[in-house]
Order: sequence, then C-alpha cells, then structure tokens
Amino acid sequence: MSAPTSPAPTVSLLVPLYHCLPLTQAMFASLDATWPAAVRRELIFIDDGSTDGTRDWLASLRRPDVRILLNERNLGYAACNNRGAALAQGRFLLLLNNDLVLLPGWLEPLLAAHRSLGSRAGVVGNVQATVAGGTVDHAGIQVNLKGKPEHVRTLPPGQQLGWPRIRSAEAVTGACLLIERTLWQDLHGFDEGYLNGCEDIDLCFRVTETGRRIVVALRSRVLHHVSSSPGRKRRDESNTHRLTRRWRAHLVQLAARRWCADFLEREWTHPRSPEQAGAAAAALLYRLHLRRTAPALAVDGMAAAIDAELARWIRLGL
Repeated sequence: MSAPTSPAPTVSLLVPLYHCLPLTQAMFASLDATWPAAVRRELIFIDDGSTDGTRDWLASLRRPDVRILLNERNLGYAACNNRGAALAQGRFLLLLNNDLVLLPGWLEPLLAAHRSLGSRAGVVGNVQATVAGGTVDHAGIQVNLKGKPEHVRTLPPGQQLGWPRIRSAEAVTGACLLIERTLWQDLHGFDEGYLNGCEDIDLCFRVTETGRRIVVALRSRVLHHVSSSPGRKRRDESNTHRLTRRWRAHLVQLAARRWCADFLEREWTHPRSPEQAGAAAAALLYRLHLRRTAPALAVDGMAAAIDAELARWIRLGL
C-alpha cells in the first residue's frame, strides 16, 4: 500500500530574494504571524544570487512548507517567479516581495475578492502603505497622460466604513499579487524580456485580453519598504519603453478617459466655437461613461503624448 500523500496546498507563495536578509526575515516572521491556519500553503523562496548571508539563512530552514530554489546567476524578477511557479502545486500563486510587512487579515480579502468574481477573476492586488510613513503607496495602477503606468495612491470614498470591498484597476503591482495557477500557465507567466520592472503590468494587460478582471482588494493591507533590492530602478526606462511599444494602442484607450477629464478642466471655462463645444460635449459624455467609445480628440491626444515619449526613448538610444 502506498503512503498517503499530503493534500495539495491552496496557495503557493513565490518570494524572489536578492540580498536584504533582515527584510526577508522580518517578512517571513510577519507571514507566519498572520497566516490563517485553515489555508494550506507552500512557500517557495527563489534566491537570485544573494551574497549577504541569505543563502546560509535559507539552508537553516528545516520546514516542510518551505521550498528553496538557488539561481546559479542573477536572472531577474520575472525569471525568478517563472522558476518558482514551475514548481508550484497550489491552486493559487501569490507573489510576494521580500520587503513587505504583512498585517493581520491581509490574506482573506484577496481570496474573497477572487471568489466574488467567479469566472471573470483574473488578478487581485491589494493596498500597500509605506513602512516609513504609513501613507498609501499602491491601491492599483493607472495609465497617466504620458501613457505611462503609475501607482494610484488614493482610496475611494467610504473606505473608513469598509465599502467598497474591491475596486477595478488597470493593473496591480507584483509586490503582492494573487492569480490562479492555471491562468498563469495559460499565459506562460511573466515575459522575461522585462528586467525588474513592468512584468506585472504586462501580465495584467494580457489577463485583461482574456476578458478577466484586474481588481484591488481594498480590505487587504500590507506595509512595504518599496524598491529595497539593489538596482531595482536601474532599467525603468528600457522596461517602460518595451511596455509602450507592445501595448501602445491599449495604453491610448486606458488613458483616454483621463485625457478627457484633463481636457475639460483646461477648456470648459474658455470661450469656444461650435466645434470646440462639440468636442467638449463628447469628452464630457465619455468622462461620465455615457458614451462607449473614446472621442477621436482623446485618442489623438493620447497617441501624440505616447509618440512623444517614444521619440524621447529613440533619442536616448533605447
């Protein structure tokens, strides 16, 4: 008779590491302190060439719920998560940065948000506040008027009363991201052409293409030291350039309503010709979700802004 096997974990946590051992240890302690006993888990650490004692610490961990991968060379964030996901057994993948401090009750709202969306569930993120000051650093990601992704740092009205529980987002950060493992596999995980930036946004855009939703679980909150790994911001320009070239049309559409709001703020009180009044009316209707398609003025305005950024990158030699 074969020996009984342990039940498969519900959640596989993927935690890439590159130096910052004290932060990793603090995150690990907060994870143990806040993890609900009823949720089965496996924790996969992927070390990306740390030389600060991280590997010695990992070797000291003797726990059945911890798995360890050691990269022979520094591969970057996308490749680390892809390697970890290839070994994962859980229904869900939960990507975590090693510089988080996890707070009581942070996990359950992520799972509840995914459950509430049913077959349309795609990626679930959460609210992240800075460790230093406690201010909101992430409540989703939106595309700005240059066509670039930026963190949303405001919460919707009513949050002090705990409502709404979720908010739609254009993307969320991979610092704390929940996705069903089968969906990750269908999309082949992160695009390793990005190096430590924009992989998470690219993934969210691909999830959106499948018709699934990207949301923020507003009742899930964690603290974040923010970009602690050495060299984290070194390739921001090249990563954003790659994202923009691939997703130019999508970025235009995502920012078009924001462009309309800016246009109305600049133009609404100025004297207008009948043509200008018509353009303002179209912008207002779209801004209020009373028009389904973005007006040509907004599409052209965002396309011009993005093309200006693309021209700048060409001048930089990217």
